[in-house]
Amino acid sequence: MTATPAGRSARPTREQLAAAADRTIPDVLADGLDVLFVGINPGLWSAATGWHFARPGNRFWPALHRGGFTPRQLRPSEQDTLPGYGLGITNMVARASARADELTAQELVTGAELLTAKVERRRPRWVAVVGVTAYRIGFVRPKAAFGPQPELLGGARLWVLPNPSGLNAHFTVDTLGAAFRELRAAAS
Repeated sequence: MTATPAGRSARPTREQLAAAADRTIPDVLADGLDVLFVGINPGLWSAATGWHFARPGNRFWPALHRGGFTPRQLRPSEQDTLPGYGLGITNMVARASARADELTAQELVTGAELLTAKVERRRPRWVAVVGVTAYRIGFVRPKAAFGPQPELLGGARLWVLPNPSGLNAHFTVDTLGAAFRELRAAAS
């Protein structure tokens, strides 16, 4: 990737995206965060750039802002500023894939176990899983719904949000923003 005049990275090439399969990207973490957002797994665009929720059609960053978590809409390249807002990002499954449905149920269950240990170490107040299907499979909660969950995760309150991927046509940026806003109100 080369930098554009505006300082943003150019689109990853097909070759770069193909090479990103199975890569991992670093978490954005600090101890004692207000909210730790948990993606399902990095997409190829994220693995190629090193930024969470980096694909242009992903609505995480607009929803985060519309939900009141940040004073302006951040770009994926600004992810390292999140701990300053009391926020962090990790994934249930570390390896990148083109689509979340390429993951196995066992990967999601193992990821949920690893996430629990991470939460116990880092002690965020809230954990927000973005993707109800991944949550249902990974945590073996087949009837889980969006919103607050009755159980704690490693001592943290638990919330399930809709998947912000552009592939999720059931939610718009506005409805995602409203869902994030509900979490923001609960976490305040």
